[in-house]
Amino acid sequence: MSSDEYLARLRAIALALPDAREKLVVGHPAFYTRKVFAYYAMSHKVGDEVVRRPQAVSVLLPEDERQALLQSGRAHRPMYIGPSGWIGVPVDGETDWDEIAELVEESYRQTAGTQRVRRLDSR
Repeated sequence: MSSDEYLARLRAIALALPDAREKLVVGHPAFYTRKVFAYYAMSHKVGDEVVRRPQAVSVLLPEDERQALLQSGRAHRPMYIGPSGWIGVPVDGETDWDEIAELVEESYRQTAGTQRVRRLDSR
């Protein structure tokens, strides 16, 4: 895995969730329980050009939250997974990591199943 400081911050957030694990999926770090709930560094398209986002977090959110982030210009649709409801949020030195933690937790809630979500809520 990369020594990228943003990946390290994402890793700490994601792996603190019940039963969360990490694996590589097509060369990208992915965090999962029964399904993936966060990816790091997914590419996206701008016109016909593929843009690699080496420092972005991709999450699965409810439609209203996804649309709000896309319309704000703070997010993009990652390649391959974007059509399934995923968005990518770039991270940098100005990132609000509390917001990233909220987005990752919401994505976890969308994918982890009711028992794990109950465990998260009982913390």
